[in-house]
Amino acid sequence: MAKRLGCSIFIVALLAGCAAGGNRPAMLPAASSQVSAGTTPATDGLRPAGFDGENHIMIADQFNNRVIEINRDHRIVWSFGDGSSVAGPHSVVAPNDEERYGEFTLIAGTGAPQGSEPGCMNAPCQDNRVIVVNRAGEIVWQYGKTGQPGSGPDELNTPVCAVRLPNRDVLITDQANERVIQVNEEKRIVWQYGTTGTSGAGYDELNNPNCAELLDNGHILIADENNNRVIEVTRDKQIVWRYGSPSDTKRLNGAAFASRLRNGDTLITDSLNNRILEVSAGKNVVWRYVTNKRKGSVANPNPTRAVRLRNGDTLISDQFNMQVIEVNRDGKIVFRQGKIGVAGTGPDELNAPYDAKVVGDFTGLTPPH
Repeated sequence: MAKRLGCSIFIVALLAGCAAGGNRPAMLPAASSQVSAGTTPATDGLRPAGFDGENHIMIADQFNNRVIEINRDHRIVWSFGDGSSVAGPHSVVAPNDEERYGEFTLIAGTGAPQGSEPGCMNAPCQDNRVIVVNRAGEIVWQYGKTGQPGSGPDELNTPVCAVRLPNRDVLITDQANERVIQVNEEKRIVWQYGTTGTSGAGYDELNNPNCAELLDNGHILIADENNNRVIEVTRDKQIVWRYGSPSDTKRLNGAAFASRLRNGDTLITDSLNNRILEVSAGKNVVWRYVTNKRKGSVANPNPTRAVRLRNGDTLISDQFNMQVIEVNRDGKIVFRQGKIGVAGTGPDELNAPYDAKVVGDFTGLTPPH
């Protein structure tokens, strides 16, 4: 199996630097912070009135090197990322995750492996930042050095997921460093699961983790991708619940994302099996949706995120089908963004969308407030 589902499941890449730069004030902005009057989003001349609208969807449009906010008419109303494959103050390379809170958007700039897009054909394109962007498209907080992989202070290597916690810390899944870290406003690591640089399935070990969520009980739920498992760990690093195992690819194969629902079930994106599973606390599958069985699907779309919405539907980032789809409990598609199998930047087009969330809907997710 390829090492990095975080950017492209079919490419194993050693990362090389692209560029340095970025804006890194010390403190994370509060959700209630205000942007100065008259500011507008920096991209596409979009009006502030379109920002943060009801039922809008945020999408990490991976290989278009952008994060977009769309309305239900498929129109982009806000975006960050100028499309460049060089990380900088106005660009993000192959984002894998985003989250809107208040006036701000938290983004994981993962970086693109060699061969994944035109700007990265001869070498990987680095990003290795988790950034907070304001409404005007300005980076107001950053963890990780622009374009430089590492595991030291203020360094990341392939961050694939970032979650703002209620205490304003950020939980970062630092994939190539084989760890999940909790970082405070002053950029200090205050908690970690996974031994830095060591892959495995033993005590305090992960193998290519792809996301983590803080649960109501204070535990951390981790999609431990190449170990083909989802684990719930305590703050003292004890595993208290798990689903899947490294040797059982029929149960899970490439656990890309997991979230704990209000009924106690766990929603899991089983990427390499091309399906979404809802698993009970007793480890019974109570609901599933298979993304490569729908009309027009490619053989292996490898979905990367599935999020349960407040209305009971499930929002799925169906990566290589180039779509974000919303399906109801009966498996019927009730909304889609992107054209199936068509990668592009035109109206209603995406390129390997990796994550999607409805603005303000944290059903099953860690709320930032």
